[in-house]
Amino acid sequence: MKISPSHLFSERAKGMKASEIRELLKLTEMPDIISFAGGLPSPAAFPVDAVEKIVAELMEEKGGYVLQYGTTEGVTALRKALLARLRETQGFEASMENIIITAGSQQSLDLVGKVFLDPGDNVIVGAPTYLAATNAFRLFQANMESVPIEENGMDMDYLEEKIRQIERHSKSIKFIYVIPTFQNPMGVSLSVEGRKRLLNIAREHDLLILEDDPYSELRYEGEKLPSIKSMDEDGRVVYMGTISKVLAPGLRIAWVVGEVDIINKMILAKQPTDLCTNTLGQHIAAKYIAEGYIDPHIEKIRKMYLEKRDLMLKALKEKMPEGVTWTNPEGGMFIWLTLPEGMNARSTLEKAITEKVAYVVGDAFFPDGTGKNTLRLNFTNADNEKIDEGIGRLAAVFRREMADKGLENI
Repeated sequence: MKISPSHLFSERAKGMKASEIRELLKLTEMPDIISFAGGLPSPAAFPVDAVEKIVAELMEEKGGYVLQYGTTEGVTALRKALLARLRETQGFEASMENIIITAGSQQSLDLVGKVFLDPGDNVIVGAPTYLAATNAFRLFQANMESVPIEENGMDMDYLEEKIRQIERHSKSIKFIYVIPTFQNPMGVSLSVEGRKRLLNIAREHDLLILEDDPYSELRYEGEKLPSIKSMDEDGRVVYMGTISKVLAPGLRIAWVVGEVDIINKMILAKQPTDLCTNTLGQHIAAKYIAEGYIDPHIEKIRKMYLEKRDLMLKALKEKMPEGVTWTNPEGGMFIWLTLPEGMNARSTLEKAITEKVAYVVGDAFFPDGTGKNTLRLNFTNADNEKIDEGIGRLAAVFRREMADKGLENI
């Protein structure tokens, strides 16, 4: 008889649960489903020809080197290329000792948890916020304290009061986690004034800010916003970036920029996990950036995603019943829908799937499980001709649900 090892699991393992988005993606892999669920780039955006050329050159020039183990902190050529690019695009200076390459942003979040979090520590996050971030922090038995996300980003008045409330109970706050530009899941951005105030609040209460920035280069309209890191004068911003949205997620290349003591601890925390990030992928990314491929490619995908965003916004405006509202993002990958009070996006999802269309339920992005009448749509992955059809299917599901609940005249 096989043993059941469940009694041997650590307390940390007992608290693990599957990501709702990852589980939903299994379902939406069915070919007849129109999926607005996963935060996926379009496969048509991947620079296959350029990557093929770069790989061939790497194999010819130094195949034995790029297929070897690398250092934990990352390939030197990639870190140099990224630091130069961050100086140009994000407006801050950093040295080689300030950057570590990770296996995607998810590993960055995991390393932050390993380095900073003890059981019972408080982390301040948005409501809603990126689901996989709260899953990562919860793995280290942290407590999520949430602050509402509004049209212009995190509510700073609420944040200040929340911090004072926690401090009155003499509890530890380790950091504030924010996605300031084209936030996942809402698609909104924190204003310049909000960024400055966030830094001042963190300074006053001696807190770190974890700035997660996967989307800022996917701007389709409006004024560019400065990174919070570029305003940081005392090293309290830990900046995370990735090439997943502007090159290819399959390379699993991301980075963290922070003070030397923080990066050194992350290096030590990473070594027992994987020794080093995918070396070949790092060399591909380094060559892609250093040889000037990336900027023309980003311009190409901006145009591609702008068209997709506009198609979805147009379909929402034309097809959604009165009472359904949504955000109008200037960039990124997501549109956030709010259904009338009394509706439940989770139960409605089951009906949407029977109509062969899928989304992510909004309550998954709220640490306290609220937001029952909200949902997230991804506009970058679906084929253009499927966007209108998929929104039409969703609108029909919502209209029927509203009629059943007597909400059709809202």
